[in-house]
Amino acid sequence: MSMYSITGAQLAFGHVALLDHADFSIETGERVGLIGRNGAGKSSLLKIVAGLAQADDGLVSRQQNLRMVFVEQEPVFTPGETVFDAVASGLGDSIRLLAEYDEVSMQLGEAADTDALMERLTTLQAALDAQDAWQWRHRVETTLEQLTLDHTLRVEDLSGGMRKRVAIARALVSAPDLLLLDEPTNHLDFDAIRWLETLLISLRTSLLFITHDRAFLDRVATRIIELDRGRLLSYPGNFVAYQERKEQQLETERVENAKFDKLLAQEEVWIRKGVEARRTRSVGRIARLESMRGERAERRNVQSNVKLDVSHADRSGKIVSELTDVTMTYGGRTLIEKLSCTVMRGDKIGLIGPNGAGKTTLIKLMLGEIQPASGSLRTGTNIEVAYFDQMRAQLNPESSLADTIAPGSDWVEINGARKHVMSYLGDFLFSPERARSPVKSLSGGERNRLLLARLFARPSNVLVLDEPTNDLDIPTLELLEELLTDYAGTVLLVSHDRIFLDNVVTSVIAFEGEGRWREYVGGFSDWRIQSARAAQLAGSEQPSAPAPKAASTPASGAAATSGAAAGAAAARPVKLSFKEQRELETLPAEIAELETEQKHLSGCIEEGSVFVNDPAEGTRLTDRFAEIDDALFAALERWETLEAKSRGLKS
Repeated sequence: MSMYSITGAQLAFGHVALLDHADFSIETGERVGLIGRNGAGKSSLLKIVAGLAQADDGLVSRQQNLRMVFVEQEPVFTPGETVFDAVASGLGDSIRLLAEYDEVSMQLGEAADTDALMERLTTLQAALDAQDAWQWRHRVETTLEQLTLDHTLRVEDLSGGMRKRVAIARALVSAPDLLLLDEPTNHLDFDAIRWLETLLISLRTSLLFITHDRAFLDRVATRIIELDRGRLLSYPGNFVAYQERKEQQLETERVENAKFDKLLAQEEVWIRKGVEARRTRSVGRIARLESMRGERAERRNVQSNVKLDVSHADRSGKIVSELTDVTMTYGGRTLIEKLSCTVMRGDKIGLIGPNGAGKTTLIKLMLGEIQPASGSLRTGTNIEVAYFDQMRAQLNPESSLADTIAPGSDWVEINGARKHVMSYLGDFLFSPERARSPVKSLSGGERNRLLLARLFARPSNVLVLDEPTNDLDIPTLELLEELLTDYAGTVLLVSHDRIFLDNVVTSVIAFEGEGRWREYVGGFSDWRIQSARAAQLAGSEQPSAPAPKAASTPASGAAATSGAAAGAAAARPVKLSFKEQRELETLPAEIAELETEQKHLSGCIEEGSVFVNDPAEGTRLTDRFAEIDDALFAALERWETLEAKSRGLKS
């Protein structure tokens, strides 16, 4: 039996049906990713499951005593509370029962008639036993330790990523059967996202979450549910498996609709000719035609995609920005230390680093908006910058969408062609009615889409995008990737969407601690491999003995000969130890074995039946798949290191 299910769910917003006789269920141990277009109703469905909202119609069934916890996209905390108090508030019911138990116990010693009090005390004790509430403090401390949180800090002093971690700790301390997460990766950096993935995979709690992070879906989800035109469609497996099956489904739907429309057109021709020629008609055939007309009128076609086009300015100079030994400090802290890099026209550069590392500062330096504390900075000529701000500060909540795009005008100009603002907003899926609405009425994803529309209407040859992917649905993300790939200008991109970075950027500049930044060729995956390899090589190198001080007299011939010999020895290949040689010989077979096992597990996970028949086994397979992924990465890195050492590349 499903732990939670809803059958025939209906929910309408105005004349649009967000849920149209939709069915949904979740089994024990499943991790279900909920996806769909912005405004499709995903958050509404999540709130219905959480019990925070109700559907217009539908039958809800849930296991008895099912514990559900909902973690909002922007968690709310009580001002001034510590991390410990915030996490302990997740045990609100247990703490309330304990307080009442203490109060009843005190009354028991003073009251003359104790029967009612004893009965209440027994009821409270049974409830506390059922919730294992006697050890609540130990549970809070254990949860804080597992999530590496300092219980003494105030929540309001933490970063957005750490506050999200506290919110998850507050949810987990109550040991829920079903955990509901709304956009859990928003505003998290790479390390925090990786930590969250590992945590959720290790939990035995069932999970229902909304996200547009494709890499997160790929690693965490055991099933994808798509909210599409009011229907809930289930796809077993991860995001890659969903993409394959979705493409097949859309092609099948297209063919069936084409056949239906052709038959309907033939019947329409028949009914007109029949009336004119015979004046007699088949009652059954007419009834079928009327039914087909009704079915065609009710069909909800696939929502059209955003039409993205950038307004291009004249080409910038060949060099956009050149930094030489640039150092930047802020508040006594060194954000950038002796960075040298050159941004050329047409480069697409991703900036990678934790929140607060100084990515925005680095962008401002590159554009010449601020000057470094030391070093030299040169910006190119004819630079026209269009800036996407993740905080959406460029949007006036009280302005209409049309005024936001074209203040005081009904027209925008894109690459020399005039376009009516209503038509232009239609390209970004805003109807004429919405175009007259204020910005404050839009959802987060719709505001990001509006900001893109405003950005692309400005002529530019340098695009600066600060977290453009937050809240955007997956189809829009994929279109934005295509547009940026084909963009002839320069792109400076800050994003924590790993797949988006892989598909767009040609190089990354990564923060490596203590103000150090380093440039790597390729995307996010290339950076991760190269940085891990560099760290492993640096860690495996043994520190050499300190060189003796140079004598004040010129070096003797013997000393010079000795130095030359040492240099020649350093140039020769390094001989592997017996243990390393054996390791190098066995690693290829080990890698092949891991790849074979991973391929087998991938087939089982994508097929999906294991999550229905044996959820525990499905969880084990997913965990093992992640373990093999890490083991393969480590084995390949070790093999490359030993190969390089045996060829004398390490000296």
